[in-house]
Order: sequence, then structure tokens, then C-alpha cells
Amino acid sequence: MTNILIFIIAILVIATLVQIVRVSELLSEIKNKDVNEVTDKDNNTQGLLFLVVGFGFLIFVIWQMITWNHLLLPPASSVHGTQIDLLMKVSMGLIIVVFFITSPLLFYFAFKYRGKKSNNAYFLSHNNKLEVVWTVIPTIILTGLIIFGLKTWDNAMNVQVTESTKLIEVYAKQYNWTARYSGLDNKLGKANYKLVKGKNTLGVDMLDINSADDKMAREVHLVVNEPVLLKFRSQDVIHSAFLPHFRVQMNCVPGMVTEFHFKPIITTDQMREKTQNPEFDYILLCNKICGAAHYNMQMTIKVVEEEEYNKWLAEQATFNDGFTVSDETATTEEKSESNEISMIELK
Repeated sequence: MTNILIFIIAILVIATLVQIVRVSELLSEIKNKDVNEVTDKDNNTQGLLFLVVGFGFLIFVIWQMITWNHLLLPPASSVHGTQIDLLMKVSMGLIIVVFFITSPLLFYFAFKYRGKKSNNAYFLSHNNKLEVVWTVIPTIILTGLIIFGLKTWDNAMNVQVTESTKLIEVYAKQYNWTARYSGLDNKLGKANYKLVKGKNTLGVDMLDINSADDKMAREVHLVVNEPVLLKFRSQDVIHSAFLPHFRVQMNCVPGMVTEFHFKPIITTDQMREKTQNPEFDYILLCNKICGAAHYNMQMTIKVVEEEEYNKWLAEQATFNDGFTVSDETATTEEKSESNEISMIELK
């Protein structure tokens, strides 16, 4: 009912404005006056309005920045994230400085050089010095930003994976996430979408010896100050794994494996203290509109000390605890299917 009333009011407002314009035109006809004629009074009014509305807009922007600043993400909780934040601060700082220099000048000049019948426009065809200044200076600044951005990207994406890097697979499907942890060997078993059936919702090759100690969980636990390699797969459509607090985002594409390497540096408990929010949790979101329940596709991320992580991981059941397809119990058909399918090896 509220929406209907709002719609009716909007229609009435538009109709009122149309009638006001029509009345103005009729009055102009009665006075035998050209409604399209622009007078100095009109220019003064429009110039003053431009000045008032323009500077009012700048005040509104400043108010927004102050009022809504607390809704921005807290500082990054990963090593590469701090570099991305620095790049963002430099870029936005430059944009804001230029904005608050050029916008007031635009509003002021629009008022100062408003139309007057006594004024004659000055025509300037060309100025080499101006051309050089507004071409060279932006080129130098933008080149610096691009080099800075490429260096930040290289530091974030081209990371050496070592034996100490923990390996975790994040599996996406409409509309939830599943985490698969490698066991003591730090190797994930092979997987393929053609093996997805029954309890094997991740399509894991249970004949692969590396699958025996893999563990599945509905949340991701990470060790603080320890590197982790997240490998992403998707069962159905393209999803986008987004961990905003770590400045991590990677598409999950059906039929292929994508990955992102990073190191968390702030535990969940520490973030709860910093944000003064005892219920704070890191979160994994889907950043692609993947269907009707896309908004609800999320999973909790916890960053803990190694001792707590090892305790939690030990409590999680392995794939063999849940179901097993061993050489003795597997049917000939299952063995043949597993051997014939081209597996995706997750090293």
C-alpha cells in the first residue's frame, strides 16, 4: 500500500510541475513575451544557483565522508592486503585532492563568467604551453600509478608456494561453500565433476591415495601468520570467492581450478577487540550474481593460533570416515570410470 501511495504522489507531483510550466507559457503569451529569451536576470539567477548548489554538493560530500566512514572495511588482515590498501589510499587521495581543487573552480567560474549582454567572449584557438602542461603532468602521474599498481599486483599474485603453505580447497555450488582440507601429507586428492554423485558431493576420486586423509568442513580455519593456498572449484555456474577483510577475490569457474595465495596476520579474536564487536567473524561471500539465493551464499572464516587450528582440524572427520570406495569394495564399473576420467590434480 505504501508503494502505491508513493507512486500516486510522484504522478501528482509530475502533473503539478507540468501545469506550472503550462501556466508560465500562457502568461508569456498574454504578456506577448518570448519564453525562450534569456535575460541578464536569468543568467544571474542561474549563475547564483550553480554556485549555491555546487558548494552545497561539496559540503554534502564532506558530510558523507565523515558520517559513513565507520562503514568502510577495517585495515586489511593479510600481508598483500596492506599493500592493496596503500595503493587504494594513494589513488583515492589523488582523486579527492583533484576533485576538491577542480570542482570549486568549476562552480566559481560558472558564476563569475555567467552570461551578460555587455560581455564579449574571448576566442583562444591554441596554446602550446597549456597543451604540454595538461598532457605531460597527467601522463607522469598516471604512469606512476600504473607502475605502482602493477608492482602491487605482482606481489599479490606471483607468490612462491612452499612446503609450509597450507592447502585448502574451497568448493562452490548454488548456494553454499564447502572446504576440503589436505591431511598430513598436505596433498589434496584428485577430483572431477563427473564423480559427483551420492555422498561424494565434491567429486573426489576415492581411489586416489591422497584422498584418504582429506577432510571436509562447512567453515574455513586459517593459522595466523602462516601462508595458505586456497584452490577454488565450482560445480554449476561461475561464482566469485570474495574475502573482503583479506582483500582476496577469485572467480570459481566450472571445469577448472583457480587459486589465491595469501598470509593472514590478524586473528579473529584480535579483530573482535579492534572492532569492539564480540560477534565479529571473517566471511567468505559470493561476488557474482549466481542465482536467486546469491545473497545468502556465505561461509565463516576463522583465523586462529596454530595450536587451536590443529585441535579443530583433528576433530574433523576424514573422507574415509564418511564413505570409502576402496579397491576391494569398488565395483569394476566405478574403478573403470575413475581411471578413465581425466582428473584435475590439486597439488
